[in-house]
Amino acid sequence: MAILDPTNFIISRKRKLYKFALFNNSPICFEFNQWEKPNATTHNLEIGAGTGYFSVDLASKNQGKNFVAVDVKADRLVKGAQRAEAEDIRNIEFLRARADQLTQAFAPNSIKYIWVTFPDPYPKSRNAGRRLVHPTFLKIYQELLREDGALYFKTDETNLFKWGLEQLVREGWRIERLSFDLHESDLNNNYKVMTTYESRFTKEGLKINFVKALPPVK
Repeated sequence: MAILDPTNFIISRKRKLYKFALFNNSPICFEFNQWEKPNATTHNLEIGAGTGYFSVDLASKNQGKNFVAVDVKADRLVKGAQRAEAEDIRNIEFLRARADQLTQAFAPNSIKYIWVTFPDPYPKSRNAGRRLVHPTFLKIYQELLREDGALYFKTDETNLFKWGLEQLVREGWRIERLSFDLHESDLNNNYKVMTTYESRFTKEGLKINFVKALPPVK
C-alpha cells in the first residue's frame, strides 16, 4: 500500500484553495448563488467547460456576442478566466454550477447555442442518468434554447456519441450536422475550435464525433 506524503497533500490542498480564491476574486467568475439571470439572450453556453479555453477561443472570434462557460469545478474554470482577462476578452463569464441548476440560472428560450463538450461518459449503465446527453438534460436544454437555437455535442467516445444520438432522436431533436471525424470534415471551422481535451485526443490520433441538433418543434 502506497504511503501518502502529508507534506505533498498540504501543498496540493493549498494550491486548490488558492485557485478557489482566484475564482472568487475574479470579476468574471460567479458562484451559482451569486449569479443573476441575464436579461438578454446568451449567445453561447458551454456545459462541462473544464478550463473554459474553448469558450474563450470562441468569444475571442465573436467579440460582439456573449459567452458563458459552466463547470462544477472552480479551480478549472479560473484558468479560462485568467486567460480571458490577460487577453482582454470581455464578452465571456464563468459560472460554477451543475447542469441541473441551469433552469434557475437562465430564463426559458434565452440561449442561442448550447455546447456539450467531451463530457464524462459514465460507461456503467447504472450511471446513465448522469450523462449530459441523457433525456433529463435534453429537456433542460430544450427549455433554455431559443426556437432558432441549437445544441452542439462533441466527444471522442464513440459509444457515448452513438448513445447520445439515440437519445436525441428518441426525444424528437432534429439532426442538422453530423460527423464521426470532425477535423477531416468540411464542416464550419467554428465547430473545430478545440477544447483542452480535444487538442490532446487529436494529437493521439483519435477521431472526434460531432453533432448539431435542433430542438424539437413545440
